[in-house]
Amino acid sequence: MTTALAVIPEQVAPLPALPAADLDRAAAFARQDKAPATRRAYQSDFASFQTFCLSRGVASLPATAETVAAYLGSEAESGLKPSTISRRCAAIRYAHKLAGHEPPTNSEAVKATLRGIRRSIGAAPVRKAPAVAEIMRDMAHAAPTSIKGLRDRALLLLGFGGAFRRSELVALDVADLEETEDGLRVMIRRSKTDQEGIGTTIAIVERAARSRLSGRGSMLPGSLRGRCFALSARAARSSTGA
Repeated sequence: MTTALAVIPEQVAPLPALPAADLDRAAAFARQDKAPATRRAYQSDFASFQTFCLSRGVASLPATAETVAAYLGSEAESGLKPSTISRRCAAIRYAHKLAGHEPPTNSEAVKATLRGIRRSIGAAPVRKAPAVAEIMRDMAHAAPTSIKGLRDRALLLLGFGGAFRRSELVALDVADLEETEDGLRVMIRRSKTDQEGIGTTIAIVERAARSRLSGRGSMLPGSLRGRCFALSARAARSSTGA
């Protein structure tokens, strides 16, 4: 004969909640997982969705898949590009995930609506014509001979030689440039496609690299520090003779 022993659960006092400061800190980091421009676009997009929902008396957070699909169809009907509609769909998904809700954009109804919009309107991006070498050379020659003009010439030629984004160029420090026998090695510490700051090095051949701010000596004098393309007020006064 066996005797079953009753398992008496141990009485454990409930753990206290985390301090508000810890939660706020985590929330602040969570908001930084998107670039500032992306966050601004998402805020504007979700505000548009909220206006749509308010005008129809339905909830925006959490929203149903039917509401999101109807909103996307309305935006397509108003003439928005498929790329903008896709971004607004991403904003709705992001807002729901941050709030701890299942994103309605995961629904097949929403996905099918997006596919139909792209198929009906077309989603081919409108690309800007690239700046070819001849045009870039003319732009560089048109720059004045002042310090500011030489800076602008260096921006044009270095940007063209490395195919850099504007944000990458303005973030460059002198320490990010390494002069070599063949030209320059440029360290891009963070970019639109590298939000975590892993970094990458781009080689610039000598012909493109010779966009120097000085007509003699090394392109990178060892005494220089700080931003490559920041023009100080003192340098501006010197270049104008003030």
